[in-house]
Amino acid sequence: MKKQFLDSGKIVGTHGIKGEVRIDPWCDSPEFLCAFKKLYLDQNGQTFIEVKSRPHKNVALVKIKGIDTIEEAQKLRGKIVYINRDDITLGEGVNFVQDLIGLEVKDADNGDVYGKISDVLRTGANDVYEITDSNKKKYLAPVIDEVIVKTDVDGGFVLIRPMKGIFDDED
Repeated sequence: MKKQFLDSGKIVGTHGIKGEVRIDPWCDSPEFLCAFKKLYLDQNGQTFIEVKSRPHKNVALVKIKGIDTIEEAQKLRGKIVYINRDDITLGEGVNFVQDLIGLEVKDADNGDVYGKISDVLRTGANDVYEITDSNKKKYLAPVIDEVIVKTDVDGGFVLIRPMKGIFDDED
């Protein structure tokens, strides 16, 4: 089941004396997080903050409406921030990493189950799915067209055509 509110970063400190906070983004980039005008402080979306933000190096500098001193900002340190899934439109074939974790990975040709996606690694050239089987053994599969045949988040699975060497030894 898809979560409505997605954890997207953590308030890691303050910036300046006028109540700004630094958020370590857990999403694509600080720029992505800065596109939001409203962030949530709980995974149920009951507590929100209105923000103005800007990227700075690898963090987002965020001014929260109603927080005007360093002391007030300091109280938020360590809080996780969430975004509402409805506040963003993803492109075709683009998924939130949180939606991919736990998907069952199956062979596109014979239906064999290889395991479940346990992590998504960013390598620069392409993402890589970490797949963990029922024996807790981990495998790495590149997220490229030659390997990933179909991703069905709602159906709970990914169909792949594994390259030689992913699940078997090449000897």
